[in-house]
Amino acid sequence: MPMVPFADVDALPPKAREYWDKLAAKLNIFRMLANADTLMEPALRFGGAILSRQQLGADLRELVILLVAELEGGEYEWNQHVPIGLACGCTQAQIDALAARRFDDPAFDARERALLAFAAEVIEKVKASEASLAEAQKHFSSKEIVEIILTCGFYMTMARLTETTRTDIDPPAGGKVVAALNR
Repeated sequence: MPMVPFADVDALPPKAREYWDKLAAKLNIFRMLANADTLMEPALRFGGAILSRQQLGADLRELVILLVAELEGGEYEWNQHVPIGLACGCTQAQIDALAARRFDDPAFDARERALLAFAAEVIEKVKASEASLAEAQKHFSSKEIVEIILTCGFYMTMARLTETTRTDIDPPAGGKVVAALNR
């Protein structure tokens, strides 16, 4: 049971309720986010853009999201994004390596290792080292570098939301959300 009650969606202001009604999946994370009804729509649009409009490949995006979930203790996001990662081309060996914090595992190629090293520094140290950034720049455009940073920050926020409030974990449904975004 969450430590912060879920929003009463029937009592949401009309604009927030209209947005709620359009959601492809009524996940608990969204019910919790609805407590901040004026921020719900912008937050979910930002998250939707991360999931559907980045230049960064979907498999790489999911490695970043799973890395955030692992390093931040984001059990809710891990539960939702493992199936999405597998559907986007991540391998079970990569997911297992992330869960074991083996970021230099042979399951990852040089590009993926550079991604994980860079993202881990962004997550854990805020300011990635010049060496880590330079290695990432060998593999990723400036646009992708910024997308990686923004993906880290958004999912760090979501982990803090779900873990602090003790949001009940839904069965995996994130694939439904991603499919709706890509329509």
